[in-house]
Amino acid sequence: MSESQKQTVVALVENKPGVLNRVASLFRRRNFNVDSLTVGRTHKPHLSRMTIVVDAARTDGRRIAANLFKLVNVIDVKLVSEEPYVSRDLALIKVRTDDADSRNAVTLICDRYPARIVDMGVKVAIVEITAQEDIVESLIRELEPIGIVEMVRTGVVAMGRGVRILDTDYEPPLKVAETNGNYQVYGV
Repeated sequence: MSESQKQTVVALVENKPGVLNRVASLFRRRNFNVDSLTVGRTHKPHLSRMTIVVDAARTDGRRIAANLFKLVNVIDVKLVSEEPYVSRDLALIKVRTDDADSRNAVTLICDRYPARIVDMGVKVAIVEITAQEDIVESLIRELEPIGIVEMVRTGVVAMGRGVRILDTDYEPPLKVAETNGNYQVYGV
């Protein structure tokens, strides 16, 4: 599937327990099919960033963005695939290398990609690649005839190019609790 058939939504969310569960429940209730969902910390400890990639032919990214905005812990949502953006996927691929020919083939394939061998054993090698999703897919296709033993991928992360940013100025609201006439301020 080409990049143009996919839509990428980025959501800035509060870094709290249960937020990912709420988002996953939203996808289940609305019957959204997700290609990739990654969540990671941001430069602010109280915020996390979700990158959601969907097949545009099956699910509309705008609809996902509109539904995400309704969730309590969501601060900002952008459909980054409508503007220039940078995206990356990381994969670790364990490949059979039980003879000199397969070891040489893996090395030659890695030389043609932004990939490197991070571990070379007697029977297997682990290849690491960080690139756009279609480039990762292409490397995987080339390694398949040699024999992929195991593979793990992070999923896509994306960021809009230029000055376009998500609203990171968000600060969590404060609550005031009264206990025996004493007031205490704490974060929600």
